[in-house]
Amino acid sequence: MAHQLHFNDVTGNFSFFSVKEKAWHGLGTIVDQYPNSREALQFAGLDYTVEKRSLYTYDNESQSADEETGIKIPEVSVPDYFATIRTDNEIVLGVVGKDYEVVQNVDAFSFFDSIIGGEGIMYETAGALGKGERIFITAKLPGYIRVGSDDCLEKYLFLTTSHDGYGSIMAAFTPIRICCNNTLNAALHNNTGKIKIRHTANAKERLEQAHKLMGISNRLSAEMEEIFNHWTKVPVTDKQVKSLIQQTFVPNKEALAALQAGNSDECSTYYQNMCENAFTYAMVNDTQQLDTTRGTLFGAYNGITGYFQNVRKYKDDTAKLKSVLYGGLAQQRGQFAFDLCSSFAAGELNLN
Repeated sequence: MAHQLHFNDVTGNFSFFSVKEKAWHGLGTIVDQYPNSREALQFAGLDYTVEKRSLYTYDNESQSADEETGIKIPEVSVPDYFATIRTDNEIVLGVVGKDYEVVQNVDAFSFFDSIIGGEGIMYETAGALGKGERIFITAKLPGYIRVGSDDCLEKYLFLTTSHDGYGSIMAAFTPIRICCNNTLNAALHNNTGKIKIRHTANAKERLEQAHKLMGISNRLSAEMEEIFNHWTKVPVTDKQVKSLIQQTFVPNKEALAALQAGNSDECSTYYQNMCENAFTYAMVNDTQQLDTTRGTLFGAYNGITGYFQNVRKYKDDTAKLKSVLYGGLAQQRGQFAFDLCSSFAAGELNLN
């Protein structure tokens, strides 16, 4: 399926839940109230466990075979490698090494609960992809990042983990602008805003990382509020917004050289169309007409992040999720735009 959400043949439901708003093609369970972690686990169809089991292969010298089918029975254990298997349907999710520790879905939710004792954590979405080998959770934190008098950013934690042996547990802090649902990815002062935890980490280490993430989130919130409020007071012209977009989207050194030489026509049609669409969004979208965004550097930055989340076309929702939150193009360009805006606000970058 294009959306890649897991469909549970036993329950007849898609493994996804969301609070109030439909997402993922309207699939999954939509609830009216924020659930606790136990309820969120059930709504999203993530209330299954995963086991590591030994792998077996054939012994060429063995004649042992199934009496009915005649098929040779695997009898030799494969050293140092195991299969991860869902216990509810016996589906194999991946192959892992001997040191790999399964982090159960319930433990992923308890990671969030442990940050501030569960108080104020609001689980907003959760789901499973593929056969259930990868899960993701978004949870809203209490409080806001306030920009000006009429613009607020909600504070979110995003967590993803897998059961197939690929990738670490990853948890990240990200603010989302309420009026246009833009995820404003930004790393400040060499602080990436995310942590990665090995699957071999024990519960004590994971708890320590949870508290580290909360400390990162608090620091980032304060820094972002100061920076974004400063950006609302930095005026930019339409020409400077277009230049910022062009430099953010430039695909390679050759294109950058052509752009700096004033030969933007030498850049690809795809690049020029992307820049034009982003510029249009940055200029005419209603969310760009607030006092905080109209003619300001903050508005220019929002225009770029908004393009990737509200204008750009993706193959499916999974591709969009990866692009915005898994280190894909949207996240990379958003970070690059943030860095350019920081340089411009400090007087270190000329956008004319």
